[in-house]
Amino acid sequence: MRVLGLDPGLRNTGWGVIEVDGNRMRAVADGTVRSDERCSLAERLGQLYEGLERVIADLNPHEAAVEETFVNKNPASTLKLGQARGVVLLAPARAGLPVCEYQPSLVKKAVVGTGRAAKQQMGMMVKAILPGATCDSADSADALAVAICHAHFRASRIAMAVAGGAA
Repeated sequence: MRVLGLDPGLRNTGWGVIEVDGNRMRAVADGTVRSDERCSLAERLGQLYEGLERVIADLNPHEAAVEETFVNKNPASTLKLGQARGVVLLAPARAGLPVCEYQPSLVKKAVVGTGRAAKQQMGMMVKAILPGATCDSADSADALAVAICHAHFRASRIAMAVAGGAA
């Protein structure tokens, strides 16, 4: 099973694809979709959508996981991030992928063991869990962390369903 992890941002949206086989995970690819700051907001959102469409078409994931957005102090920035997040949710949904969302603290806890882990800790653990990951940016490392989180929670949901069915 292939999982696409996504870390939304208007300037940079990180993505990472992992292959999950039972409790084993392997990095497939990761990268960053960037929008051109000189373009209008609508054009930038279109650039994000087209970039994510290419990633999905090229890597053929089965499920997607998106990091939930935190609120910035600047309302205008929060609104723009929310619009970018909408595109990040839309692209995999339009491709027919189930999409799950995870809070940043839950992603950190799933990868590092604490919900208050620093970005550097996250990057180090992602590389330890997925030795083949390139992590071309902090955004792609975060996206891989989201994919790892989804893989853990997906496995837990399956195990609980099996245990519940056996009782």
